[in-house]
Amino acid sequence: MADKNNQLHVYNTLSRKKEPFEPLNPPHVGMYVCGPTVYGDAHLGHAKSYVSFDVILRYLRYLDYKVRYVQNITDVGHLVDDAEEGEDKLSKQARIEKVQPMEIAEKYTYTYFRDMDALNVLRPDIAPRASGHIPEQIAMVKKLIENGHAYEVNGNVYFDVSSDPEYGKLSGRKTEDAESGTRVKTASDKQNPEDFALWKKASAEHIMKWDSPWGVGYPGWHIECSAMSTKYLGESFDIHGGGLENQFPHHECEIAQAECAHDKQFVKYWLHNNMVTLEGQKMGKSLGNAINLHEFFTGDHKLLTRAWPPEIIRFFLLQSHYRSTTDFSEEALGGAESGLKNLHSMINTIENAKAGSGNTFDLKGLKSEVEAVMNDDFNSAQAIAILFDKLKEIRKQINDKNAPENLDEIKSFLHDFVDGVLGIWPRETAGGKEELTKGLIELLIEIRKEARTSKNFELSDKIRDDLKDLGVQLMDGKEGTSFEIE
Repeated sequence: MADKNNQLHVYNTLSRKKEPFEPLNPPHVGMYVCGPTVYGDAHLGHAKSYVSFDVILRYLRYLDYKVRYVQNITDVGHLVDDAEEGEDKLSKQARIEKVQPMEIAEKYTYTYFRDMDALNVLRPDIAPRASGHIPEQIAMVKKLIENGHAYEVNGNVYFDVSSDPEYGKLSGRKTEDAESGTRVKTASDKQNPEDFALWKKASAEHIMKWDSPWGVGYPGWHIECSAMSTKYLGESFDIHGGGLENQFPHHECEIAQAECAHDKQFVKYWLHNNMVTLEGQKMGKSLGNAINLHEFFTGDHKLLTRAWPPEIIRFFLLQSHYRSTTDFSEEALGGAESGLKNLHSMINTIENAKAGSGNTFDLKGLKSEVEAVMNDDFNSAQAIAILFDKLKEIRKQINDKNAPENLDEIKSFLHDFVDGVLGIWPRETAGGKEELTKGLIELLIEIRKEARTSKNFELSDKIRDDLKDLGVQLMDGKEGTSFEIE
């Protein structure tokens, strides 16, 4: 567990400042993150969000919090454009692929989890589907009507924004700036333009529809998250996460619905990740510049020159703070690949080494530095920078035949943090390719030593120079020859 004097602080969008993290019912933490709308493959923007919250989840558990993590699957649909008008996304994709909307939902739920698994993103404890929680959504709509915060018109139910004086507190947006947030064109039967739909009357041709007290219809966009999060985490819980683009109107409307239904604070800490850009422009399916994750993994996209393994994508994303914009380029991915190889090389050198005697590495200092930056709103980028600096020092000690005597404790910490929190542990450790590489280099060093002893300097120099060309630097010293993989 982290030093109690170095308390975790998180940036709360609601208060617009960093606050000490103090859960409502410690050591238990309730955490809800808005999941995908499953009408297409996940792209790099999704990876940014879910890798970010994966590290947040992992770090909370590293601190010994008992986290219940809920992430919804939106299989009812959203509208096709940013103006919240037009056709349901699932229905449109179903028409394109000539299948039922729920077939689209099943297909892309599968590919979403497939790609998240590849990125080493932990599965949520509960992944509720919107279509499986229609009764809960209807119950919340009924409660809002009873409490005087919603009204029904011709089979449609709308939230009355004017009934909630705190509406806008998350985003700072005024009610006159609000968008509809429904899945159909702004209706003329609303009392006020800024009111948003809780339930919509379905037309005869609408496929995804359910019975309700107001007739056959389907839920508005926002109600599912309010209903499902409170069902599994309680009427008040600790953390709600999601992309910055969902702050308004989606999260704003979630707050209004939940707090007006239950008359208590909905969420204590609101965390939002920033977006991924391509040459400064947001990446997204609606903008036509999104590269889906499977295309990254296979290299099958016109904007890509090669395949990029999932572990490189994950490491690339962790090198920027979750609240910062991440600008994509293959050059940046190449840099991440080199950095990850170097990190893995250092870890494997440590994993395959045996503890020495007489030298104790300052592990307490390393843990303190890493936890300090993670406790400052989960700064994974700075934590990785600290690891590079300190592991390079440990590797040098090992190569100089002066391995720390507390090497086993160092290995344990690396497993807890690099594997357990960052999720970027090397796939090949003892007995794998890294050990084979190390053994071959040591064999060449031994051959070079024999060549020098027999004054065959031409062979000795060739081994040194050829290894250097391959990125292996030999270092001759009093204790013999050590090496470093660049």
